[in-house]
Amino acid sequence: MPDMPISRLTTTCSTCAIRNRAICADLNDAEIGLLNGIGRRRTLAAGEQVMWEGDEAVLVANVIEGVLKLSSHSADGKEQILGLVYPSDFLGRPFGETSPYGVEALTEAQICVFERTDFDRFAREHPRLEHKLLERTLAELDRTRRWMVLLGRMNAEQKVASFLLEMAERLGVRAIDGPVHFALPLSRQQIADVLGLTIETVSRQLTRLRNEGAIELPSRREVMLRDPADLEVRAG
Repeated sequence: MPDMPISRLTTTCSTCAIRNRAICADLNDAEIGLLNGIGRRRTLAAGEQVMWEGDEAVLVANVIEGVLKLSSHSADGKEQILGLVYPSDFLGRPFGETSPYGVEALTEAQICVFERTDFDRFAREHPRLEHKLLERTLAELDRTRRWMVLLGRMNAEQKVASFLLEMAERLGVRAIDGPVHFALPLSRQQIADVLGLTIETVSRQLTRLRNEGAIELPSRREVMLRDPADLEVRAG
């Protein structure tokens, strides 16, 4: 894995925008100070790779800003997007030797990075962090299972509507009683891959939602949810 320069934190954990939602939320001030001492803040450009599938698990990280993708590759080299991570999500495999997936920034992003061995040691010494990490892992597993079940039962319109609502919620812009606007971190082909559809089907569904007044499409990488309540109905 290539060397990845990281700089010291310019702000402490106590002033971090996502602290109350991240895995460090339950730590006291003394523990936060210790964690701050082993963390580094890093800014990522869109398209920058953070972790590589199958490589030694050197780093773990909290996402502070931006959206990143988790992906794997088949034997023929085709990429499969396994999931997306958003602010307050945790990246990497604590207590693991290798990374099971690659991680790439879809947008400009900021992450708080820890050497995995330092983080593992800290977690063992501070049970509240270890408990929070387990709690977060189980919650993410539950979310993934629910999403898999829903995708297996949904038609194309339900999948696209659910995807847009989920993304708005995870980006923190969802509002059931009014329009919301956000940039799409994924291309239409990537959306199709995530939803198990073709790019043509995704494009048709987005056009249909636009024509029927549920959304606006200011550009190919922007969306406005004009009527979130209508999307909720369409999502089933």
